[in-house]
Amino acid sequence: MFSAVKNIHNPYLKPYKYRSWEGYATFNWCPIDHDGKTYVVYRAMSLHDPLLPDPKQRSVIGIADTTDGLNYENRKEFITPQEDWERFGCEDPRVIKVGDIFYIFYTALSVYPYGPEGIRLAVALSKDMQTVYERHLVTPFNAKAMSLFSDPINGKLTAILTVNTDRPPLPAQIAIAQFDKVEDLWNQDFWNSWYSSLQDHVINMHRRNESDHIEIGGPPIKTDQGWLLIYSYTENFFKYDSRPVTMGIEAALLDINNPKLLLGKTQGPILAPEEYYEKVGYVGNVIFPSGTRLLKDGKLEIYYGAADTTCCKATVNINDLLGSINPKTKEKYYFQRYSKNPILLPTQNIWENKAVFNPAAIDLGGKIHILYRAMGQDDTSTIGYASTVNGFEITERLDYPIYTPRADFELKKRQGNSGCEDPRIVILGDKLHMFYTAYDGENPPRVATTNITIADFLSKTWNWSEPILITPPNVDDKDTCILPEEINGKYLMIHRINNRICADYLPEFDPSRFKVSRCTEMLEARPGMWDGLKVGIASQPIKTDKGWLLFYHGVSQNHNIYRLGVALLNPKNPIEVIARSSDPLFQPEESYELNGIIPNVVFPCGTVVRENTVFIYYGGADTVTGVATMNLDTILNALT
Repeated sequence: MFSAVKNIHNPYLKPYKYRSWEGYATFNWCPIDHDGKTYVVYRAMSLHDPLLPDPKQRSVIGIADTTDGLNYENRKEFITPQEDWERFGCEDPRVIKVGDIFYIFYTALSVYPYGPEGIRLAVALSKDMQTVYERHLVTPFNAKAMSLFSDPINGKLTAILTVNTDRPPLPAQIAIAQFDKVEDLWNQDFWNSWYSSLQDHVINMHRRNESDHIEIGGPPIKTDQGWLLIYSYTENFFKYDSRPVTMGIEAALLDINNPKLLLGKTQGPILAPEEYYEKVGYVGNVIFPSGTRLLKDGKLEIYYGAADTTCCKATVNINDLLGSINPKTKEKYYFQRYSKNPILLPTQNIWENKAVFNPAAIDLGGKIHILYRAMGQDDTSTIGYASTVNGFEITERLDYPIYTPRADFELKKRQGNSGCEDPRIVILGDKLHMFYTAYDGENPPRVATTNITIADFLSKTWNWSEPILITPPNVDDKDTCILPEEINGKYLMIHRINNRICADYLPEFDPSRFKVSRCTEMLEARPGMWDGLKVGIASQPIKTDKGWLLFYHGVSQNHNIYRLGVALLNPKNPIEVIARSSDPLFQPEESYELNGIIPNVVFPCGTVVRENTVFIYYGGADTVTGVATMNLDTILNALT
């Protein structure tokens, strides 16, 4: 797992209307370090010029520099259209230094209206990042987004580029080219021969759908594990169906000696449009990577364009990112399921002969107690009990439910699902408090709470208090739990309304007197990401020395898959999120998670920490119960 964080200073470069050449948009920038400064080249779009033939706006390559990474000065035009093959604009630069030469690759536009035959790659050469001493058309065919690798590979100058970017139904493909001499970079005969055998040069990036689009981001970063490539991935780019078009930034690891060999990649986007400056602009809902820079503290800066209007940055710990995508190390960075899962299956008992899933868990008296949702053929949910000493193997399981529907608000009123669903448990004082979804099959589900003394619980004397509803009527409010200690004299209730996780501070913990009345947003769904449709808490928050860990489930927009993520909450004010995982820590992979009453679901409601190991107890496909584990420090380090 890893956490990619957008910089609070975004956007860094914005259009400046009093300089006409960059008055409309400044975006898709790429950095390079030189002589104690960081230079950035970027695409600048001019204001509308009524005297120009169409298009009335043109793109040029601008340049600026910085010494502090915050203030970008000396902004000026750097590469402007001069040749016939770029007369309608110069776009989207990537800069890399090889030897003593800076190579600035860019998209050259030679026809209008724009078409694939006039969208090609060009390169400008500089020795000082002040002046360009020559420029060349590179590809005779449609291509965008090119860079050299910083070091020769097997003795050859090596490039990576995206081919057929604008020629649907041909898919855009990322490919590798190698050169015996620099001049071959712009040798049209070389490229014609290369293109004739294109499939021999393509990296198999495994597009998730034939309507998806890929394009390289910044120049590859050389690491001890391989070449790290940041790239753009757009789902349903060609709009073949009704799914939304979603643009994200992803990462891949390429073999150090054979970059055509893909070693691993992220499971999906690590960044997607969320902020206002990414949603609104020249082209809204766009986040496009164009550069990277490795900092001394092990952070990777990702440079990207937002809404085709401004220049922004995000950072991620490079070791966490590499560890998460390298097949040799990735197991450490994700929850690993128990090899003998499922640990609970339906039985012949009438009350649990259909499904046993979505379990709460609590560590008491040397045992982990599992309170699971059980469902019979009449679709009534009750709470069953099992326990384990070592966290994996079930050592006790009762043949009767320990909690059943009692109140009118959870008794079945019509055929279908009803009852007591998806429990979460916390200890406050000498009592164990259970929060669950109460559903009568007719009215919208609400959250109810009940409690039992720890002594009665351990002796299996099931003296539960009368359940009390704590969420308002006619509101989709579920997935609820309370923080198990006071925060500044108040109690924090965490719950889900519709597709977001909310919080409400309560002056006291007395279920007979309080009701949830506020939805102060903590976490929202992130369109385009793995949790883009909705989010809800997984289990009770866990206190650590870095803050409160909140595991949560997320559902994706285009695939309707339930996965697991985590957020770190401020210890002094847990409504405030310090960090959030960019990728899911756990997702459906096994048959019992992919197939069941509701397919493609892992849904934890219980979490226990033992000897620095996090145990999650989860429902698989709304049918069975499993357990998975992960090192606590690995989670905290990725979030901090």
